[in-house]
Amino acid sequence: MSISFGSQNLSTDRRDSNSNYSGPERRQFRDSHSETNPQVSELAQAVDQYKLNHRRRFITYEELLSVIVELGYKKETTSVVAETI
Repeated sequence: MSISFGSQNLSTDRRDSNSNYSGPERRQFRDSHSETNPQVSELAQAVDQYKLNHRRRFITYEELLSVIVELGYKKETTSVVAETI
């Protein structure tokens, strides 16, 4: 859907599948990477890259976990040994 005024096209609805919008995809964290913790920035960039690669605007928790694991994070399990006195 386009909004026109006379011969001018004022806006393009990117949600419309018939739209010929070919501009860049907007990213959620695009401008906020520089002022965060480096680890947060790395995760945000990886999530954005995942969204671009899979053409997803939003991702599930399962997809987020796959991005985190792909970055090399893993849950450490610590076993607690009970001492008897």
